Order: sequence, then structure tokens, then C-alpha cells
Amino acid sequence: MATRIVKETEPATKKTPLQLISQGPCLPGIPKHPSFSLHRQWLLEQMALAFRVFARKGYAQGMAGHISVRDPENPHAFWTNPLAVHFGVLKASDMIMVNHEGLHIGGNKSRAVNSAGFLIHSAVHIARPDVDAVCHTHSPNGMAWSIFGRPLEMLMQDVAYLYGDAQAVYQDFGGVVLTEEEGNRIGDALGPKGKGMILQNHGLLTVGSTVSEACFLMTLMERACQCQLLAEAAAANGLPKVYISEESVKYTFQHSSDVETLYWEGQPDLLYEEYLSNGEHKK
Repeated sequence: MATRIVKETEPATKKTPLQLISQGPCLPGIPKHPSFSLHRQWLLEQMALAFRVFARKGYAQGMAGHISVRDPENPHAFWTNPLAVHFGVLKASDMIMVNHEGLHIGGNKSRAVNSAGFLIHSAVHIARPDVDAVCHTHSPNGMAWSIFGRPLEMLMQDVAYLYGDAQAVYQDFGGVVLTEEEGNRIGDALGPKGKGMILQNHGLLTVGSTVSEACFLMTLMERACQCQLLAEAAAANGLPKVYISEESVKYTFQHSSDVETLYWEGQPDLLYEEYLSNGEHKK
């Protein structure tokens, strides 16, 4: 009788969320750079593209709205956009580096920054050293849903990316943010794990490890606010809302809301803007 040989199989390696979403060759990780200067230039170009995404999607509103990115060499300073320049024309060279005291220490020194924006972004960067990028906009559906001072409900797959502590609501609207105290309250309200926040009677704020992540989460929240408003209107006419189960929400969050996956979620919009800008954003 032949002897049957049974080979021991190695335990399967647990796949990352990015590997799970990639059928075939896995998407590469977040780019790394050999020097601070190259990393900084890449960040500023990503910022310019993110602003152009916001312009195309209709988030521009007067002088409101800002993106900030922590400087890779000096963690106590960040880059942000100049006051009163339309999102759709911003370039890497337009950005301004300020420290946490509000001093202009690099980049474009010919323009001011938004004071309210500085107070919000500096507070978030101080409160969350794990965060490198912060976005704030007065997008139409975000402003509309913010009126209710309520979190987005777990009604759709996409909003599950903001499950649990990943979503916050700031309900203490104190007018235009012109004091350090108000900025600090907003920073504290985000919490240690927040990725997106609804500012009551104001708008939306998102954060991320990359510009791409924070930009994508802003577009996700704006679309989720639109869907929530539509669902509320339908529910008011008698159609019951069906919520995602707790188990399914947790599963979706765990497999979709890591930094690498969220970086890639934002890349299609940024790459489209790079195509449209024909390299102008790099200047």
C-alpha cells in the first residue's frame, strides 16, 4: 500500500485592506521621498490638486475653506492656502508656511492667510500629532446637514468609513472663528480618533495622514450629507430607512478606512485634476 504524504501548509498571511481590494497586483503604498525638499514639493502639489478637486465639485465659497499640511521637516509648522485666491487656480508656489504662533516662515509671503482657518488648523495640528492634513469647506450639502447638529447615520457603505469615533460633531457654534479658544474647542471636539467632523451651522472638516486621504474624506462626507438629506426627505413621506447592521458597519470600517486605502481612494480625483491642469499646479 502506498504511503500518503501530507505536507504541512504554512498559515495564510493576513492581507492588508489594500491587498484585499486589489484583485491581482496590489496597489503600491504611499510614496516615500529621499529628502525633505522632494517630500515638501510633492505635498504642495497634492494640495494644489486637492483644491482644484474642491473647485470642480463646487465647494468654493468666497474666502472660506482651507487645506493645511504639516511640514515634513518642521512638525510645528504647516502649509496652507493664501486668502482670497480661488481654489481652481492654486499652484504649489502659492502656499504659505506658518508656525503654530501664526508667523509666516516660508513659501509665499506676499499674501495673508485666513485668520479663522489658521486658528482651526493650528488647533487640530496641535491636538492631533498623528494628523498631517486637514481640510475644511463650506460645501452646500455639508452646510445644509450641519444645521441639524447630528452625525451622519450608517445608511450607506461609504459613510461606514466614518464609523464610531471616526466621526464627530461640534455643536457649540460660536460664530466666525476669530479666537484661539474657539479654535481649541473645535480641535478638542474632533477627538483622538476623529477622521471627519460636522461643524454645526458651519460646514465640514476632515483630517488624514495624507492630503489625498483628507480630500477624499471631504468628498465622501459631502456626498453622504447629500444622501442623508435625500433619505430624510423620503422618510418624511413615509418610507422607512434601513440601517446597516452593526456587524457590517464594523467590517466595512476595518477593511476600508486605513491610511493606505484612503490615500488611494483620493488618487483618482487628484490624478484627473493633474491631467486637467497640464502641469500648471506644479509651478
